[in-house]
Amino acid sequence: MNVVISVDMEGVCGVSSWVQVSPPEFGGLVSGAGYERARIQMTLEAGAAALGAFEAGAGGVTIADSHDGMRNLLPELLDERVRLVTGYDRPLSMVQGVEEPGVDALLLVGYHARASTVGAPLAHTWNGYVRDVRVNGTPAGEPYLNALLAAHFGVPVVFISGDDQAVAQVRDQLGEQVIGVSVKRGLSMFSAVHLHPKKALELIQAGAKRAVESARAAPLQISYPASVQLSFEHQARADQCERVPGVTRLDAMTVEYTSPDALHLFQTFRMLCKVADVRLNG
Repeated sequence: MNVVISVDMEGVCGVSSWVQVSPPEFGGLVSGAGYERARIQMTLEAGAAALGAFEAGAGGVTIADSHDGMRNLLPELLDERVRLVTGYDRPLSMVQGVEEPGVDALLLVGYHARASTVGAPLAHTWNGYVRDVRVNGTPAGEPYLNALLAAHFGVPVVFISGDDQAVAQVRDQLGEQVIGVSVKRGLSMFSAVHLHPKKALELIQAGAKRAVESARAAPLQISYPASVQLSFEHQARADQCERVPGVTRLDAMTVEYTSPDALHLFQTFRMLCKVADVRLNG
């Protein structure tokens, strides 16, 4: 079995502030002390998932650095057997690697809850101005969108770690056969109760091993053509998206488009997020 591990940072143990997840070279909010500590834990959690996969018999493990500029992980802290994908604006973004032949499973590490989730630390979807995403009426956060994209290549999500609401959302939408490990319990947007970092690593390694051993999950299936509704926090962003061919304005904040498959769905979503990234001060 070959697996891909997509690792984000907001759902990592010990993280509950934007300061901790903001790389200095990408507009970090402080000098970087909080970020440096968080990137080490992010690396260790990705490494723990990789070790669990290897213990379960995985022949190949690819880790996709999937936070912000996607150059966060410290390769020297990872097992020598892994392959590491880094760099921003990749064709498949957070799940780069699932398109390769022979990949059997996708593991999500350090993930957060979707935008507008109450009480979930650093909850958002893709950026700070997407308020809601619906695919055929189903609320879609980053795990759901990535699961759809992986399913396009026949790859199921088998594992999720992050805050308690992120784990619950994934298992509710993808099925309880997905192994979940909660490393913190959210209290608010900027607070959480965390496990000890070493305990989080132990649970992630054991959970990843169990997920790869059982691998009972199936790729996420939805009906196509799929309707996607994308809502923003400001009408100026919807103004821009409405001008894109094939996009319909539903209300002040919301636009809609239709996709024939998950790859089109995902790439259109990314493109509209770029289009919507406009100045709001005139």
